[in-house]
Amino acid sequence: MRRYWKSFLTLAAILLAATPLFGQTPAGAAASSAASWAPIGAGIGMGIASGLCGIGQGRAAASAAEGLARNPGAAAGIRFVFILGVVLIESLALYTFAIVLLKV
Repeated sequence: MRRYWKSFLTLAAILLAATPLFGQTPAGAAASSAASWAPIGAGIGMGIASGLCGIGQGRAAASAAEGLARNPGAAAGIRFVFILGVVLIESLALYTFAIVLLKV
């Protein structure tokens, strides 16, 4: 586990140190070359957000079903918390979609 964190922090430090390089435009390149990567990055970001929201909703549904199976008397409370959680999870995907539309 310690090796994992050491590798992760080393990779993060390298990526953060390389970030200013992407902010500069090369001498012979046009200034709009970075704009051509925006739709690709937006698509990747939306795909990751949607996939992770789907995983979260699946886990929430599984936990709610297990809770209802263990305690049917608490169905109203479990249903309320489940619906509230799914709405909040889905709002994350919608926020990502709005940000993607604003950036592209």
